[in-house]
Amino acid sequence: MSEPTRLSSDLSRLERETDSFLATVESLSDEELAAPSLCGGWTRAHVVAHLASNGRALVKLVDWAVTGEEQRPYASPEARNREIDEFAALPREELVRRARESAAYFAEQSRRLGGELAVEEVHMHGKRIPAPAVVALRNSEIVVHHHDLDTDWTLERAEPDSLLDALEAAVRTMRAKDAPGMTLVSEEGDEWVVGDGAARVRADRAGLLAWLARGETGRVAADGPLPVLPTW
Repeated sequence: MSEPTRLSSDLSRLERETDSFLATVESLSDEELAAPSLCGGWTRAHVVAHLASNGRALVKLVDWAVTGEEQRPYASPEARNREIDEFAALPREELVRRARESAAYFAEQSRRLGGELAVEEVHMHGKRIPAPAVVALRNSEIVVHHHDLDTDWTLERAEPDSLLDALEAAVRTMRAKDAPGMTLVSEEGDEWVVGDGAARVRADRAGLLAWLARGETGRVAADGPLPVLPTW
């Protein structure tokens, strides 16, 4: 698949996953948005606020890929957290509007990845990300955080390639955080090696992602004790 074709496919899939996420958000009342999410210490409104902030932050990685000039998605962890808290405190309609505008802005700006790129990879939080994979990274954020809203939507409802995007991002995180050695094997036929690959962990894609991203162990099996994962 050529890079322009892959980009078009990635953007189409991102649009579908984003529309699904926003539909879930629109269905939540003020009280439901204020309820806890699956992200420790965050309400559902914080999850929505994070994605509203994240869409614009990831455009800086697009800028880096296209221009070759290094960009930091956030000025600092403190600035990131402050913006999320500010967005989460907005009235429901304003928060949803910002989430929609951020998603549209990212989709528009990321089309530039279909042209000539100045660098092969960019970095974020210590992770090396192939420049063309920034769209897949955004898709992984949408999928995992849709799950974090803790509604009827589950990871099983994400498209297979969206789960693959999210697993690739989760594996990059594990490698950046020096997670214990493990070989991750999906029922769909994927395999990833982290470190020395010592522990073999099996599940379907959704089960592996739920474990790597949120520590949910119900669907994973291992040859011996499950590795203890680092915090995100």
